[in-house]
Amino acid sequence: MTNKSSLVEGKATPRGAYPHVKRVGDFIFISGTSSRLADNSFAGVHKLDDMGSMHLDIREQTRAVLENIRDYLATEGAELSDVVDITTFLVNMNDFGGYNEVYSEFFSKETGPARTTVAVHQLPHPYLVVEIKAMAYKPV
Repeated sequence: MTNKSSLVEGKATPRGAYPHVKRVGDFIFISGTSSRLADNSFAGVHKLDDMGSMHLDIREQTRAVLENIRDYLATEGAELSDVVDITTFLVNMNDFGGYNEVYSEFFSKETGPARTTVAVHQLPHPYLVVEIKAMAYKPV
């Protein structure tokens, strides 16, 4: 049985001791993924004024997260259509509508993965409003 972990070149380095991707046999596990970019900046973060006010865009962050997951899956020859389960963590459930709107650009309710969305107190950086982990099935 295949059992390998990998980091994906050109993506943000994980902030802990875990890989971007873990394949075990025919299953591919994607670690919790954010909108953090390779240069450690974040998609969906916009400075509003000189006082440091920030706008955190749930739509832009969700899109970046799902694109990161798509790229991680590609390293194992898989696609978003191979995803069978998603768990999403939102800092604010008031963002659910924007998150769901972008999510539906990538998945449909008829053929998409099983999904759980939960609210969390915070994520590993104050600019993050969404994190998603995924599991895919792609025979070797």
